[in-house]
Amino acid sequence: MAPDRCLLAIGAQILLQLDEPRTVSQAWSRLKNWRAEHAHISPVSFGWFVLALDVLYTMGAVELVQDVLVARSTDAAPSER
Repeated sequence: MAPDRCLLAIGAQILLQLDEPRTVSQAWSRLKNWRAEHAHISPVSFGWFVLALDVLYTMGAVELVQDVLVARSTDAAPSER
């Protein structure tokens, strides 16, 4: 597997797109554009994108609030997450 297709790498790329709350569709579109601009040629399917979102959610890095994805603050204490 290409390193730019691993779920953690894609998760990090998704977090870059969540500089503000976005719908899943917006995040997917921005990720595709970002990957094209940065010469990531390995294909990422929507299913793989969703799996990366699942990883981020499980790690507490994102949440879905009123149908939009929100990146959680990394400087919050564990009890505040």
